[in-house]
Amino acid sequence: MEDFVRLLSQSGFANLSFGNWVMFLIAFVLIYLAITKKYEPLLLIPIGFGAILANLPLAEMGSYGDGIMGLIYESGIKTELLPPIIFMGVGVLTDFRPLLGRPLTFLLGASAQLGIFTAALGAYYIFGFTAGEAASIGIIGGADGPTSIFLASQLAPHLLGPIAVAAYSYMSLVPIIQPPIIRMLTSKKERAIDMPQAKKVSKTAVIIFPIVTGVVASLAIPSSAPLIGMLMFGNLLRESGVTERLKKTVGGPLIDIVTIFLGLTVGATMGSDYFLTADTLKILVMGAIAFSFSTAGGVLFAKFINIFLHKDKKINPCIGAAGVSAVPMAARVVQKFVSDETDGRVNPLMPAMGPNVAGVIGSAVAAGVFLSLLG
Repeated sequence: MEDFVRLLSQSGFANLSFGNWVMFLIAFVLIYLAITKKYEPLLLIPIGFGAILANLPLAEMGSYGDGIMGLIYESGIKTELLPPIIFMGVGVLTDFRPLLGRPLTFLLGASAQLGIFTAALGAYYIFGFTAGEAASIGIIGGADGPTSIFLASQLAPHLLGPIAVAAYSYMSLVPIIQPPIIRMLTSKKERAIDMPQAKKVSKTAVIIFPIVTGVVASLAIPSSAPLIGMLMFGNLLRESGVTERLKKTVGGPLIDIVTIFLGLTVGATMGSDYFLTADTLKILVMGAIAFSFSTAGGVLFAKFINIFLHKDKKINPCIGAAGVSAVPMAARVVQKFVSDETDGRVNPLMPAMGPNVAGVIGSAVAAGVFLSLLG
């Protein structure tokens, strides 16, 4: 009996804390939302289960420990390996033709990064975060999970869990957050603007684009090269037409494998000691502000551009909301919103994809700027 009591006292059951139970609840909520609501299930399920692993007492399954998760964290995230590989897969899955066919929409993708800098300044001046922490929080406004992980792992690794959860949570809530903001900032007449077909893009242009963009962006902001370079390499595999096997590997098995490890490892940073803090609540608040300002920035800049455009070439300002880089969800949300508002007469899915894919580039460049200034 004495041996049994000693064994029980050395088990995880005897060492469970209140914080562990709270984190189990949070993890179950993430998994529940992923399964029942289909909110970013490919990432929320690994993140949720990773959080469970991190809160098993004595199991050494947290990312900041010496176990397997710690090994993956040290070799895959701190070394900047996994997020750029995700970007390479995103490049394979991204069609830049809507952007190339209507280059003006690139400006909408840039303006939709407003929330990044607004939230970063707010986190620094209002909540007292350090410059590196504030930048990592601000990048949530780009609605780009891998970029958030990439930047936080370099500038604020102790906040990686809350930042990643906030980023992916707000990405999954795009259909709930964006429509009210778009409705508030646009008139019925503006929502009914039917944009003409974009000009056809040549095969040469779609091949040259990733090469030139990768080189120019990386020369301008060298710190963005890991993300931009891999994104554009993946896109070149897609568009070259002669690397079908590589394209299928990068856009399929490789990105799936990396997503599993990335999600589990990020979830495993969510030990109760790191996650259950006042900073987590502040991050969630600033994340919501970042996302809202990014949405508003894209819409308002589209309205500004329209001042200078001929009435036959005006932009439906709603597509500016797609400038956040939640691809293709944000574009689909804009499409549904406008279609519902116009009884199906206007369906701007392809125009919205222009700023949507531009936002992927914009958030990566913004992360590079922060790294250059603060890294």
